Amino acid sequence: MTPRRAKSACGLDFGTSNSGVALVTPQGVTLAHVEDGNTTVPSAIFFPSEAADHAVYGRAAMREYLDGTHGRLMRSLKSLLGSRLVHERTAVGGRSLAFTDIVTLYLRMLRDRAEQHAGRGLSSVVLGRPVRFVDDDAERDADAQATLGTCARAAGFRDVEFQLEPIAAAFDYERGLASEELVLVVDVGGGTADFTVVRVGPRLRERPDRAADVLANDGIHVAGTDFDTRLHLAWVMPALGYGSTSTKGLAMPSPLFFDLSTWHRINLLYGAATREVLRELREFFVDARMYARLRKVVNDALGHELLARTETAKIEMSHAAHATIDLSHVEAGLAVDVARAELQALLAALLARLVTMGTDTVRAAGLSPDAISTVYFTGGSSGMTALREAFAPAFAYSRMAVGDLFGSVVSGLGIDAARRFP
Repeated sequence: MTPRRAKSACGLDFGTSNSGVALVTPQGVTLAHVEDGNTTVPSAIFFPSEAADHAVYGRAAMREYLDGTHGRLMRSLKSLLGSRLVHERTAVGGRSLAFTDIVTLYLRMLRDRAEQHAGRGLSSVVLGRPVRFVDDDAERDADAQATLGTCARAAGFRDVEFQLEPIAAAFDYERGLASEELVLVVDVGGGTADFTVVRVGPRLRERPDRAADVLANDGIHVAGTDFDTRLHLAWVMPALGYGSTSTKGLAMPSPLFFDLSTWHRINLLYGAATREVLRELREFFVDARMYARLRKVVNDALGHELLARTETAKIEMSHAAHATIDLSHVEAGLAVDVARAELQALLAALLARLVTMGTDTVRAAGLSPDAISTVYFTGGSSGMTALREAFAPAFAYSRMAVGDLFGSVVSGLGIDAARRFP
């Protein structure tokens, strides 16, 4: 029984932005190819309007949407966990599905593709989870984990266990160490930022139980999607009327602009209720061009594409001082020029919250920041130069190390799966 169980084990990172699967093999842990030879697949699913029983995933889903195929794109599904929305139903591809059904479809796709790569079935899984799905609400946090576990079982996994994502990242970092270290793992992904102070090293990694080596952990629901929202509101939404003065002499009503700047809420805008809101907003616009742009974005379902262009500019400014957001598909010749200095100013308060939580986590472990050997960054949003620079003054005596931004957590989950299902 034991060998069969080991062969069927995997680690699965269901991320807000990207997902992956780590396979347990006799030679160690290897990452499955889950889309066109890639070991990551964007957490996106597209339902073409004319295909009631068909869904497209990952990069292919984004291509379908950007090519103008009629249908519905959904991203950042993980952000729904712990919210009331996850238990509601929505119309996709000519049918009504619960959001939990959509999460199950995505997890089943991951399992199927990983099984195809492995050439065997996968029935045991260690799922990654953030330190907190939901801030300051233990009941909703527990519901988020339970919901994800239910979806994983519905996707075909028999044995489902969980590991904190920053601890999984620490397991992966530990593989290359020659001596013992005290590490602060900073895992900033799409939806959450997690912090763990952990003791790692070659002597420790053979222990079957690592609970004593985890000195403190904490998390907050501030991460890449929040960065995108703040930047999008400041950079792109003003071209659609956000922040302008209305005909009533007041600031333009803002809920629609906030929803257009929030990955997991954009899908809620493509219906009759939003069209009615648009009609009501018409009288508030002083500039008719701005209203025409806003109406086009909603009517042509361009919300995800606009937000993706802001996300791209954010990424570009980790190695460039300026970027241009092309909005010519909204209005001919329309574009927004942005600068890294603006990004740093807009995100300063959010980054300061992350640094504060990082230092608080270290102090909760009974340590001072000077005692940390290495600050280890992982998660897609840790690729931002501005984020790493924000941590440097608080950890002046620590080495700053960047792991595999999209692979360290899932690799660590695979390492943990090998231990749990030996």
